[in-house]
Amino acid sequence: MSTEAPIRTLDARRAAQREQSVGGVLRPAQLPRFAALLADDSGTIEASLNFSFDEEKRLRVRTEIRAQVQVTCQRCLQPLALALAGENSLAVVTHDDAASQLPREVEPLLVEEPENLDVWAVIEEDLILALPPYSYHETAACRE
Repeated sequence: MSTEAPIRTLDARRAAQREQSVGGVLRPAQLPRFAALLADDSGTIEASLNFSFDEEKRLRVRTEIRAQVQVTCQRCLQPLALALAGENSLAVVTHDDAASQLPREVEPLLVEEPENLDVWAVIEEDLILALPPYSYHETAACRE
């Protein structure tokens, strides 16, 4: 995995034709919607996106994320280290009708222009979805 940030935008169709992979490392501060859900801006995010076409000629994106971040404990309101990990299988669609036709195992990635896919926005959305609804220290470690 590259230690540099992944490319910000790319042509998803061209990337799928080449079966291209993009990835790298981001800091939480680079993803403002995600950073707003954290206790602070410390931590690292590793992400990888693999582009391809499936047998139905759908543009597919396989995402993998790993992150070490600080969230706020809901019990004591102190910072809590949290490791996030996730994988997702997406199909790029440009309208809701196409999204409703996807198989259950594939999540829709609704975009206006696949030629200008915002890679960082895809990573940010995956991170937000990977966050647990509640975060607590172990009872003995919590400063209630």
